[in-house]
Amino acid sequence: MQKIIILDFGSQTTQLIGRRVRELDTFCEILPYNKFPHDDPSVIGVILSGSPFSVYDDSAFHPDLTGIIGRYPVLGICYGAQLMVQYGGGRVEPAGLREYGRANLAWMETDNTLFSKFTNDSQVWMSHGDTIVELPKSFRKIASTASVEYAAYQVEGQRIWGVQFHPEVFHTVQGTQLLRNFVVDVCGSRQDWSSASFVEQTTRELKKQIGNDRVILGLSGGVDSSVAAVLLNRAIGRQLTCIFVDHGMLRKNEFRDVMHDYECLGLNVIGVDASRKFFADLAGVSDPEQKRKIIGRDFVEVFNEQAMKIEDARWLAQGTIYPDRIESLNITGKTIKSHHNVGGLPADMHLQLCEPLRWLFKDEVRRVGRQLGMPEHLITRHPFPGPGLAVRILGDITPAKVKILQEADDIYIRALRDYKVKLKGDEARRVLAAGVPADMHDGEIAVSLYDQIWQAGAILLSTVRSVGVMGDERTYEHPVALRAVTSTDAMTADWAQLPYDFMARVSNDIINKVKGVNRVCYDISSKPPATIEWE
Repeated sequence: MQKIIILDFGSQTTQLIGRRVRELDTFCEILPYNKFPHDDPSVIGVILSGSPFSVYDDSAFHPDLTGIIGRYPVLGICYGAQLMVQYGGGRVEPAGLREYGRANLAWMETDNTLFSKFTNDSQVWMSHGDTIVELPKSFRKIASTASVEYAAYQVEGQRIWGVQFHPEVFHTVQGTQLLRNFVVDVCGSRQDWSSASFVEQTTRELKKQIGNDRVILGLSGGVDSSVAAVLLNRAIGRQLTCIFVDHGMLRKNEFRDVMHDYECLGLNVIGVDASRKFFADLAGVSDPEQKRKIIGRDFVEVFNEQAMKIEDARWLAQGTIYPDRIESLNITGKTIKSHHNVGGLPADMHLQLCEPLRWLFKDEVRRVGRQLGMPEHLITRHPFPGPGLAVRILGDITPAKVKILQEADDIYIRALRDYKVKLKGDEARRVLAAGVPADMHDGEIAVSLYDQIWQAGAILLSTVRSVGVMGDERTYEHPVALRAVTSTDAMTADWAQLPYDFMARVSNDIINKVKGVNRVCYDISSKPPATIEWE
């Protein structure tokens, strides 16, 4: 299979580059800056990402490019462009003023392959503190902005380009066209990476990998593990046994509803209600990290107990997706995200790991789910934390507090699903391209708020009480905070600007219908500096 290699120098938008390449029906792999696969014959091109470092810093990443330059087509983005300039003998210096935000290409070499089919709208997105002040002799300027002379360049006679702006971000209006020009026209991608081809190829590989062995998979009710289960079921059928553990802190009726969905999908699932154990072990514990550790420990114990009953099991399947693996790459020496899937199985079980979705981004997982014929409400489910509502209840956990939050959360999520927003033009087309279910009529679509949001949920401030008045009586009860964010990969997120009439209706319903709540707030914090979850 053809592939584009993206060398990661630590940029926050490296994953976004990968997603944009995949949207061009082209497989790509994100690797640490110093791990280029020189012996891989399927590589057709290389993209060098941005970085938080300056190329002249002592701590900057400086890989040996001799096996890449001149052998493959190369596109350097921001730091990647500056790195090739420095590598070729040019100069990069600190910019007088950090250049961040929208800019326009005041001049570009319109007949250059990189800018093929560009229209007049030349808005790009800058995000750099350094700038190229002198190009090497063999480099040619092909674009400038009002403040950046060398906004883009090409190496004479070679398929090597560098851009100081970020084509992968939404604000670079023709960024997708630029990437298409490089990936398809320059690198020669056949554009044969699709959900259909992935399902077909992965089904074959799973049958060969597993043979007649038994497989265990831990289900969470979420998108990733559910799609992994259906894909495995397609490949090996009843050789797969799924285990779904209810720790008592799922959403309202979630255990019952998800078990019904799995039954309709023909999955072999063992459902375990272990809520009493979890509540007993969490009694009196209010520290967020301790709550997470107790839930993780208990989950492994319950899962192990069930897994040990399955004779002849040889494989443990997980819904690990590509961002989980990318986030584990420790190229800056800092832990970005610890692994979130099942771990800690006894060594004497001798289980091998099977991760059928390990190459997919979240949006690709959803496309595969649709390809497999899964119901839309399972595919479009928002991410939900492994510890469940335990990390959405501030303070210690009790069944009564969980009940309050389940009711408030249910009102909120149902309202998000029911409230429709009309979109038109480019915004409507972007939503449809992302796979959101909607029909377009006269350039306009109606989409639920739920499908426009990356993640939403309610938080119970059980350590806080507020004064209120209901009827003629004074109340002293708990506030509930609502959270809704927009994102592409959860690495960064912005708070969703929900309509005022929607928020007024939800607040009124929660206060009137959920006993124990007399105040509703809305969280307008972005990530960073806040996180999506409160604990």
